[in-house]
Amino acid sequence: MISFVIPVFNEEESLTPFYEDLKSSLKDRKEYEIVFIDDGSTDKSLRILKDLHSKNSNIRIFSFRKNQGKSEALTLGFGKAKGDCIVTLDADLQDRPSEAPKLIEKLKEEDFDLACGWRKNRKDPLRKVISSKFFNFLASFFWGLKLHDYNCGLKAYAKDAAKSLRLYGGMHRFIPLLVHEQGFKVCEMPVNHDERKYGKSKYGFSKLWNDLPDIFTMLFLTRYSKRPLHFFGPIGFIFLTIGGAILAYLFAIKIMGQGIGDRPLLFLGMILVLSGFQVLFTGFLADIIINTSSKETKDFPIKYSSEK
Repeated sequence: MISFVIPVFNEEESLTPFYEDLKSSLKDRKEYEIVFIDDGSTDKSLRILKDLHSKNSNIRIFSFRKNQGKSEALTLGFGKAKGDCIVTLDADLQDRPSEAPKLIEKLKEEDFDLACGWRKNRKDPLRKVISSKFFNFLASFFWGLKLHDYNCGLKAYAKDAAKSLRLYGGMHRFIPLLVHEQGFKVCEMPVNHDERKYGKSKYGFSKLWNDLPDIFTMLFLTRYSKRPLHFFGPIGFIFLTIGGAILAYLFAIKIMGQGIGDRPLLFLGMILVLSGFQVLFTGFLADIIINTSSKETKDFPIKYSSEK
């Protein structure tokens, strides 16, 4: 069975035409489900989804009480999906539902676990295209997973790959990397992309500045998530070594009879030693926190569910 996971946030204008387009692409499929995750929409999106559900029993709806973010919406959708293959796409109709079958075939024919869409001829404002290309370049540079389009909403997943993801914050932008880091096979293929006809984009040029902290977070998580002390330890020891050397030098000249109480170097040495200890203990605390949080699952406040 194929599961379509569709995050929705204030998409009242596009939902009905999106559903009709998706339904027409599924006319030859008997076993499928469409899982809509309403991310706390404040317009009529949930009302429209309920109406669609009343007409099609293959539609399932889950709605957050307030906006949680795309990562959290996808995580819930992956958890609720029942299909062996899971397809994600946005409800704004910029990515065509009719493109999904070729990604699904890519998974089946070539034994991949994640097939990513590549908006080769992207129909977005130039500023958005530039910021996206810059992000894709940085991601490919840091991790070596060469993709043209990390953040295309249209993706097809093998069930195990999708359900292995626990997304939060801006981590939905790094899904190919997260899947790749767990040993799954990732590919991409060009898909058609249309100009936005309904509503407005939820992301502007400022998204780039939000992406940069996420990149450094991902660097830490992918390389040091299981050993944070390996990241903080060397930094702490460098501070301790430099600070200790400065204090040892000052101690030596103090013995020789020179005054050191009014020397800025004394304060620098003390600060470096204290900072070194703080960074080391930060590594220990990070070790404890990461190992504890990895064993916990997060419950989302659901306002409405089509399932009894």
